[in-house]
Amino acid sequence: MLSQEQLLDYLRRAKNGDETAKDTLFKENSPLIRSIIRRFKDKGVEYEDLYQIACIGFVKAVNNFNESFDVKFSTYCVPMIIGEIKRYMRDNGAIKVSRALKILANKINRFVDEFTSKHSDAPSIETIAKEFNIDCEEVVVALDSAKMPLSIFDKFDDQDDGQELIDKIPSEFGEETILNRIHLNSIISDLNEREKKIIILRFFRDRTQSEVAESLGVSQVQVSRLESKIFEKIRLKY
Repeated sequence: MLSQEQLLDYLRRAKNGDETAKDTLFKENSPLIRSIIRRFKDKGVEYEDLYQIACIGFVKAVNNFNESFDVKFSTYCVPMIIGEIKRYMRDNGAIKVSRALKILANKINRFVDEFTSKHSDAPSIETIAKEFNIDCEEVVVALDSAKMPLSIFDKFDDQDDGQELIDKIPSEFGEETILNRIHLNSIISDLNEREKKIIILRFFRDRTQSEVAESLGVSQVQVSRLESKIFEKIRLKY
């Protein structure tokens, strides 16, 4: 495991083109990268492709990280990697519908809703075509496009900086919680089996040191010492 000083040294060297430093950074952060990838499994992209895309995001994080940000590198690179994967999945979907056609379809749907509410009957294709000064064929194409499958990374509205549909999907966890879990999973993956068990029992199952000691067959004092060593190991790396 790299200390904070070693990590910063490797980052500086990697920015200057040191391939050995880059390889070391990849190796050290591989568990974190793979943890992020698991969030996007079974969404139409092969695992190895996801890993390559995530690595591109990781390289961008290395190149753009600034020590003056006053954040841990692992904290900084997580959203960079997620963003790279989301951009790829958004731009490489199996079905493409032009932006102009999506906007037209949205406008037509709003008009249909308002017309139906006012007249208690849906407008004809000819009425819609006249309203938007387009051919009937264009109306049909626009309405059909609205029935096509959507990507969860499509924009929720017509603004470039608008939210994506994935941001509207209800979740019991907020983005910060998800990122924290990814980060925590990376930390735990570096521990041995006994250390993992101590962390899980103490901080996920609310066991006391005495209860953990009984489970491991050691004394409470030994558990306390082991906890201190674990925290020191985590502190040195992160």
